[in-house]
Amino acid sequence: MIFTYQFDVNAPLAAVSQFHSRTDILRKLTPPPVFVQIHDFGEMREGMIADFTMWFGPFPIRWHAEHINVSENGFTDVQRQGLMAKWEHTHRFEALTADKTRLHERIEYEYPSGWRGIAARLLFNKPGLYALFFYRKLITRWLVD
Repeated sequence: MIFTYQFDVNAPLAAVSQFHSRTDILRKLTPPPVFVQIHDFGEMREGMIADFTMWFGPFPIRWHAEHINVSENGFTDVQRQGLMAKWEHTHRFEALTADKTRLHERIEYEYPSGWRGIAARLLFNKPGLYALFFYRKLITRWLVD
């Protein structure tokens, strides 16, 4: 399955890229009531592994994501361990003008089978992803604009 979303931010590409490179960014871009517990999340660089737990109420989802294709124009985080059978999230930043950047979000994902597949469908369905990225759009505009 493929999910896409895009939005514009009134900020230069370098500011948007720097914002997404921050080590605290995952917490800021995760909407309540989900709580993110960071175990390891270093500087954005090729091969960096983000290790964190997302708490959906009392239910923890441990996630390891490797960051690849890292540049000023974006990056891809690939789930190496987690709930999904496949999760490749590409963030691309496109300068529209000197002071305006478009963010392109693309997620290729597959649900696992069994009980994990049921949980994954409940937590990572298209309406939920649209809500997540609408929240991320608002937070990004608020903190970067």
